[in-house]
Amino acid sequence: MTLYLDNAATSFPKPEAVYAAVDHYNRQLGAAVGRGHHRSAIEVNSQVERCREQAARLFQIKDHKQVIFTFNGTDSLNLAIRGLLKPGDHVVTSDMEHNSVLRTVHALEQSDGIEATYLPADETGLVQIDQLREAMRPNTRLVALIHASNVTGTIQPVEEACSIAHKQGALFLLDAAQTAGQIPIDVGSLPVDFLACPGHKGLLGPLGTGLLYINPEIVNDVASVRTGGTGTNSEEPSQPTTCPEKYESGNHNAPGLVGLAAGIEYVLKRTVNDIRNHELQLMQQLQEGLQDLPGLKLYGPADPTARTGVLSLNLDGFDPQDLSLILDENFEIQTRSGYHCAPGAHKAIGTFEQGGTLRLSPGPFTTEDDIEKVIIAFREITAV
Repeated sequence: MTLYLDNAATSFPKPEAVYAAVDHYNRQLGAAVGRGHHRSAIEVNSQVERCREQAARLFQIKDHKQVIFTFNGTDSLNLAIRGLLKPGDHVVTSDMEHNSVLRTVHALEQSDGIEATYLPADETGLVQIDQLREAMRPNTRLVALIHASNVTGTIQPVEEACSIAHKQGALFLLDAAQTAGQIPIDVGSLPVDFLACPGHKGLLGPLGTGLLYINPEIVNDVASVRTGGTGTNSEEPSQPTTCPEKYESGNHNAPGLVGLAAGIEYVLKRTVNDIRNHELQLMQQLQEGLQDLPGLKLYGPADPTARTGVLSLNLDGFDPQDLSLILDENFEIQTRSGYHCAPGAHKAIGTFEQGGTLRLSPGPFTTEDDIEKVIIAFREITAV
């Protein structure tokens, strides 16, 4: 049986309730969100609003209407960055960011005259937050930081970064793509202005779903980047100005959102702490089983508590893509290789010239026996 270890890209398998919810929508409902008052439409509307309420509960967001539905994590980040920044603004981000942030900021530097500073990271992938104060300027509008690296799993000091940003009068954007549903996030104790994440990773929903939380105090400062039909105030020529309608134009991904509701409900019932503890146990087993194998180099923090369930590695004599292919064809272990859409992270840890890394990322349904299978496979490969 094939072992899937690419949960940092998208979670698999999903909870059974996710499959059932999507199938029920597709076979029994089929209505668009906010586009009718018949029984099926009312049920769809109710399920989608439940998804919004469950997301607010997960992140301790007081008003669930501040949860915006998007089509993925990249869409969420684009809405926050493009909706906020204006010509002449300065943004601080880091070398560890995903291309969802890096390319968006770069595009705005080229087209709108946005200024940007990129904080460096050490060889473990830890962003050097002590340089953030020095990077702040009078025109710094936003600090955007990934919560945990999708290459090394390194958990960043986002609490300190958020505090520095606010003290300097800037807003803070948290990219929670690798932590939502895996590490507890409370917007009360971590008062971010934006929280962006996909729905298909740690929240265990389908692809094509995403979330963006916007602090209600800044809604007037964040423009809509997509306008059109919202199912409300249709007689008006202007886009609605209240959340969530201001940012949710066009038809929602209804089957995706009912599936996401089921995924979040699974996370809430199992609890994020339980999922995190499971992740820590698997990562400790994986690191201990691989760290002494000849020619194998592991990247990121040595302490499993300082990382998420992501482990990047390289093996002497093997291209990471070839190693991934060997694991798939000879051992039925599915992984990811390459730059993982984060070239700056590979430059920081010294793997850019090697073509990146091989990445292992277990999930909530990965077992200790699965991890042992991975360790045995690498023992065989390194013994050749």
